[in-house]
Amino acid sequence: MTTQDKKITINEVAEAAGVSVTTVSLVLSGKGRISPATGLRVNEAIEKLGFVRNRQAVSLRGGQSGVIGLIVRDLCNPFYAELTAGLTDELEKQGKLLFLTQSGAQGQHMQRCFDMLIAQGVDGIIVAGAAGQGADMRTIAQQKNLPLVFASRASYLDEADIIRPDNMQAAQLVTEHLIKRGHQRIAWLGGDGASLTRAERVGGYCSTLLQYGLPFHSEWIIECEPSQKKGADAITTLLQHNPTITAVLCHNSTVAMGAWFGLLRAGRQSGEGSIDSYYDRHVALAAFAEVMDDELDDLPLTWVSTPAREIGRMAGQRILQRTQQGDTSALSQIMPARLVIRKS
Repeated sequence: MTTQDKKITINEVAEAAGVSVTTVSLVLSGKGRISPATGLRVNEAIEKLGFVRNRQAVSLRGGQSGVIGLIVRDLCNPFYAELTAGLTDELEKQGKLLFLTQSGAQGQHMQRCFDMLIAQGVDGIIVAGAAGQGADMRTIAQQKNLPLVFASRASYLDEADIIRPDNMQAAQLVTEHLIKRGHQRIAWLGGDGASLTRAERVGGYCSTLLQYGLPFHSEWIIECEPSQKKGADAITTLLQHNPTITAVLCHNSTVAMGAWFGLLRAGRQSGEGSIDSYYDRHVALAAFAEVMDDELDDLPLTWVSTPAREIGRMAGQRILQRTQQGDTSALSQIMPARLVIRKS
């Protein structure tokens, strides 16, 4: 067995530092009154010997593991990828580690992920996309005095720490922008009818049309799977049956890309401009996005950007506040969206 393979024990650390095993345990757990000089000697011995701290054991002794658990539904989804990036940045600044788990696109492994993170002795858990299971997790976390924060795409849970985007405001913002550009016949493309996020966005879109006295029809609000092909086919069919539509609001960037290709296939164009420049051959496209501005597709679209990375940072700040201060009051933070206009 090589030196690197040998598992260093707490007794060896104590001997190297010239202190008792109890003193080493107190330094590792952060408990008790240990002089700075003694703490420095113990930590130097830990570094010199390559002692690996057992985070779960530290947690069980009443200390903190330095690890925050995260449950996301699907890391391939841009919202969750951006959120995770922002959260990781925030935790690393504070010297914390992230334990990442995926619950599945429908949240089918949510409880298993939650139980595993608890068993690992994490200091707190952030849940991104609770899939209707938030209330049960909140109850368990309260019983175990475990900090729990929800970073959600939509509002669904009261009396809990939750950070989420303002979906209605985002839809109102982009719909009003299109109206002020002169568009009066604006359609919606994309999303699953069972999605709460989509429901909030469609609500903002419809309420803004009503506010300006503009028409909307059920046949103008089209569900569509998140694929470019489906988006292209859907906008082609939509415009064939409703040729007077001059603007289409897309549920996400994938559908928007497909819609753009669909317009090209139909011999039409997309672009930002006034209604006077459209007539029969142009359709304005707008879409929701969840990535940083410099990562947006360089297409002639109007984007309404959801601050997913900022939501991750805020979730990190909140979970650390809970672990350090033991604040038990629920906090709801709603993050507004912003417009990003790409001109042709």
